[in-house]
Amino acid sequence: MKKWLAVSLALVLVFALASVALAQGTEKARVRVVHASPDAPAVDVWVNNAKAFENAPFKGITGYAELNPGTYNVKVVPAGATEPVVIEANLPLTGGKDYTVVAVGRLANIEPLLLEDDNRAPAAGKAHVRFVHASPDAPAVDIAVAGGGPVLFSNIAFKQASQYLPVDAGTYNLEVRLAGTQTVALRVPGVTLEEGTVYTVFAMGLAGGQPALQAVPSVDAQHMMVLPQTGAECPKTK
Repeated sequence: MKKWLAVSLALVLVFALASVALAQGTEKARVRVVHASPDAPAVDVWVNNAKAFENAPFKGITGYAELNPGTYNVKVVPAGATEPVVIEANLPLTGGKDYTVVAVGRLANIEPLLLEDDNRAPAAGKAHVRFVHASPDAPAVDIAVAGGGPVLFSNIAFKQASQYLPVDAGTYNLEVRLAGTQTVALRVPGVTLEEGTVYTVFAMGLAGGQPALQAVPSVDAQHMMVLPQTGAECPKTK
């Protein structure tokens, strides 16, 4: 009896320690930075007065960095310098969540756009995609499949992000249209969306200047594909 009691207590302790370890493992927040300011130079990003990302150019998208949950002071400065501080913000980050901080607007009024990311795995045969409007002089837009296909995202204005949309994995020709019209502002051919992958497509640049308006895709997460016949896992190619 004592032996079984000891074994039971040991198992309880193991499960308790495992639960603590899992809880600690999910406490981290993950955050990345996107440089979408069309006339700003390459930048460094400082978090709580320590350099977190350096020399991020226009259209640059960093990887995710893990941080403990809490509120962080974020500063954006020209690469290799400590001033001028073009963005300074205090960002609250919750454990177990992913975030994207987008530097948006022209340099004269640049600001941070904080997005919460959903990098959960899509269903079998599906990809997830969202659209972020980061062009400061472009009007609200619709995103549609070219050639008379459906509208995927409608009436997305500057500094807005769509919801995530599950779509069949495949290659699509897309159009960025002025919201509510058939007027095409940007053609985006050959967009390949792979099974088990989460994407964000950013509209960056200027509708009426340089750098020109363009679609900048990002692979946010790739999930393992489970083969039902054997249960073996096959990593998606990057």
